[in-house]
Amino acid sequence: MFPINRQRRNQSWKITENLTGYLFMMPTILVLGTFVVLPILYAVFLSLHKVQLLGNIDYKFIGFRNFTRLREDEQVWIALKNTAEYVAIVVPSQTILALILAVTLNSGIRGKSWWRILYFLPTVTSSAVLTLIFMWIYNTDGLLNDFLAFVGLPKYNWLGDPAVALKGIMIMNIWSTAPFYMVIYLAALQDIPQTLFEAAELDGANWWERFVYITLPWLQPVTFFVVTVGIIGTFQLFDQSYIFSGGTGGPNNATLTVVLLIYQAVFRNLQLGYASAIAFLLAAIIIIMTVIQRRVFGGDRI
Repeated sequence: MFPINRQRRNQSWKITENLTGYLFMMPTILVLGTFVVLPILYAVFLSLHKVQLLGNIDYKFIGFRNFTRLREDEQVWIALKNTAEYVAIVVPSQTILALILAVTLNSGIRGKSWWRILYFLPTVTSSAVLTLIFMWIYNTDGLLNDFLAFVGLPKYNWLGDPAVALKGIMIMNIWSTAPFYMVIYLAALQDIPQTLFEAAELDGANWWERFVYITLPWLQPVTFFVVTVGIIGTFQLFDQSYIFSGGTGGPNNATLTVVLLIYQAVFRNLQLGYASAIAFLLAAIIIIMTVIQRRVFGGDRI
């Protein structure tokens, strides 16, 4: 009799405890469900339909036709090529630059606080403002051409050359995003026990050996995070490309990115279902790249 009552009380207590836990989680569940899960499900629905946006909104089920169209769309391949080139150059460059800046600041140089502020200024500046500043620099009558004229070199159409336009965006983003990752690296560097360096120095290790065999392995989890966030952010390049090209992806599709192509599909061509299919293609690429780099960095061990 008594063991049965005790068991019932225990079960009742567990149920009450679980309900209390779910009650505290309910605001987060509602927010995630409303702003994450439902939009994803709606995007899946849209990708399987041809959506009529003018007049009465109408949905026509077409199956996987939007996805099969991706293989035949030349714009998609151009956007993927531009985005892949952008990611391949920007992510390693900003990671290496961030690490160099962090190591420099962590070495105890004079005016370290002022250098931190100076380095971090591009990160806290609006992306749109930075883009307009660099457009002025790259302009035919801008600062860069004025400098070339001053040293006796001919001017160049930096914004109008398809071979150079995307590189100009790369330079701007490397310069503006590296300080953010520098702060992350700096915090990780200051977390490394100094006793490791002292012991290595007593064993005769020089600064390069200490950096390679102590600093870099210790920073491996941080590097994994920096590269992951960098890849996700660079694959989502939109605003700089949009402002540089006026939304066209020019010159000659040189600055056309996947996200800009999604924008054009929705707001110019009114192809909401096709834009959803492109978005899922982008999501799949980002997931694959994250899994690959997790294996490269040994994410399971991290």
